[in-house]
Amino acid sequence: MKIILLGYMGSGKSSVGRSLAAKLDIKFLDLDEEIVSAENKSISAIFEDSGEIYFRKAENAVLKRLLSSKESFVLSLGGGTPCYANNLEMILQDEHVKSLYLKTSLETLRERLWEERDTRPLISHLESSEALEDFIRKHLFERTYYYNQSEFTVTTDGKNVQEISSEVFSLLN
Repeated sequence: MKIILLGYMGSGKSSVGRSLAAKLDIKFLDLDEEIVSAENKSISAIFEDSGEIYFRKAENAVLKRLLSSKESFVLSLGGGTPCYANNLEMILQDEHVKSLYLKTSLETLRERLWEERDTRPLISHLESSEALEDFIRKHLFERTYYYNQSEFTVTTDGKNVQEISSEVFSLLN
């Protein structure tokens, strides 16, 4: 079984993914970390040196490789992954994949990401909480269509990592 976690940056995909993988006793993978390993460069360096189109092609190739593997895992996607190439189609059409959207409100995302913006290249240039909220709002408008195609949805607001991973675990069993 492959469990794919979708959602906007800051929704808890990596934290919940690690917790869920431990509960299921399977491997946890982060797509961005897999891309860094494949490209031998940080995500920031890939964007800076080669641009977003190159990054999205690399992302698609790594996702395709992971989905074709025989092993079970929990995979945290990048926030934009489902919106590009045939990524979402590959996920939804694979009978061995369970897709799950970690749905997080605009307000919660703004609060979490404001504190983390220096470590996130896409938002590091934003200088006010209001600008960040506008940025997130625009992305959510564009991406929610893709996220909502997941097999399952779990709302994360007001819940800790353990509560969310337990809820996901229950949905899968």
